[in-house]
Amino acid sequence: MKVAGIEFSHLHMGDNLRMVYEHPEAEICGICHHDISVMETAIQNFKIPREQVFVDWEKCLNETNPDIVILCPPTAEHAHWVERIAHFDVHIILEKPFASNLEEADRIIKALRGRKKLFAVNWPLAWYPPHVKAKQLLDEGMIGDLREVHFYDGNRGPLWHLADKVETTADEVEKEKSNSWFYKKEFGGGSLLDYLGYGTTLGSWYHNGSQPNEVCSSTYQNKGIEVDEHSITTATYKNGLSKFETRWGTFTDPWVYQPQPKCGFSLVGTKGTISSYDFEPTVRVQTKEHPEGKEYPADPLIPPFHNPVAYMVNCIQKGLPIEGPLSIEMSRMGQQIVDTAYKSAESKKTLPLLQ
Repeated sequence: MKVAGIEFSHLHMGDNLRMVYEHPEAEICGICHHDISVMETAIQNFKIPREQVFVDWEKCLNETNPDIVILCPPTAEHAHWVERIAHFDVHIILEKPFASNLEEADRIIKALRGRKKLFAVNWPLAWYPPHVKAKQLLDEGMIGDLREVHFYDGNRGPLWHLADKVETTADEVEKEKSNSWFYKKEFGGGSLLDYLGYGTTLGSWYHNGSQPNEVCSSTYQNKGIEVDEHSITTATYKNGLSKFETRWGTFTDPWVYQPQPKCGFSLVGTKGTISSYDFEPTVRVQTKEHPEGKEYPADPLIPPFHNPVAYMVNCIQKGLPIEGPLSIEMSRMGQQIVDTAYKSAESKKTLPLLQ
């Protein structure tokens, strides 16, 4: 299957293109961004011919005729780009988050209505073995009925690493902050919009689609920065409270060394608890039989259920729908909580869940 990568504003594009490059039944047919220099690393890494490199997205689509388009634009431009690409009748993988607000999420849904092509929102945490294992154990009833989801996640900041987690320096980070869309409110920057959707979308998945009644959120902005670098959101469900915390500025990046607090999820049920931390090889479960806690291996994910490209290709080939956190339905539930949290932080009030 031919795959085109359009808009390199989110650095996950490089990671996603690598998945295409390594897939035996997919190939990169074209890439596009208004600034060619931004694409140079991908061009070199994946040996992309210059005739497959574009600055005009329409020319890219017309000349390469892809089956799948991967989109990585700034958060505030997600709806705009999906509306553009939908007319070309292609399958779409949109890099997280779903949108910068619920109105834009619904614009995306409207643009996709009536199409016979698949659409997925890629949440990288959905491919972490410990979080998948936690869902498996939860569905097996190991900790009874879920009452609480506790989420803490983030990293040192979005400018500390490039594609494939290549590190930059503190000087480069500070220099780039004034230029990066991640730090501009108008483009949907900030840790809340960057990371909260992870927790609320996977949290909705863990809650089996149950929604909270109300949401309360607080954010913290460092002096001279117009977006938050830390947010804490509480969501009131009919059976308890869940908490979702986002942080740019963790002491270490979790893929190198887990910071404290650890990044990941803790699930509390009526009969036990599960802790599921990013990049760790096991999950820890407390039950009445093992109150001291028992480790379960977070089994490696089996292809094609190990990354978004392989999953999308498999769904296309077998005529299957997109399910779980990547689905429109679950991503919209997560967006409802994110949007309510954003407005709660602005108004400094607890708000009913936005519909």
